[in-house]
Amino acid sequence: MILLVGLGNPGARYAATRHNVGVMVAERAVEVAGGGPWREKFNGRLASLSLGGQPLAALCPETFMNESGRSVQPCAAFYKLEPSQVLLIHDELDLPFGELRMKQGGGDAGHRGIRSVSEHLGPGTARLRVGIGRPPPEFRGDVADFVLQAFAPQERAALDEVLARSVEAITLLASRGLPAAMNVIHQRTSR
Repeated sequence: MILLVGLGNPGARYAATRHNVGVMVAERAVEVAGGGPWREKFNGRLASLSLGGQPLAALCPETFMNESGRSVQPCAAFYKLEPSQVLLIHDELDLPFGELRMKQGGGDAGHRGIRSVSEHLGPGTARLRVGIGRPPPEFRGDVADFVLQAFAPQERAALDEVLARSVEAITLLASRGLPAAMNVIHQRTSR
């Protein structure tokens, strides 16, 4: 079993922001798979689904990003999952908008949601990093302001395709394992 964790912040105020792209991907995966229903559990929203012929669970913590581990750890413990069986889906400033990367483990690179999960669950989770890019030079504000803003109009137009490719990446992970999924996803990006 794999636990998909869509990292983000709860509530309508944050729903369409760049920082919530992990939640968007998890919700799309459940929708595409015909999974669900979503139910309140583990300080989050939890749904069952199947992709690539494998059973999965999707969790969207309802804690704020900085406290995501308080939701992920008890959920992983309930399913008796190791950190390597947890896929964190999150926004990535260091990738251009729409670029996808998968990896196992690694540091948090300042991402407080990842830091919280690592503190509560331990290191070694798998990651689906969804590129949101860095703020443009003319952006007024800091990085936190940027990630908590809605996607720009041209990004919103392409977001559906990014979510679809993200679900494909998760399906590959479920059916063929992380190394094979990484190989396919990273080859597509480098073309």
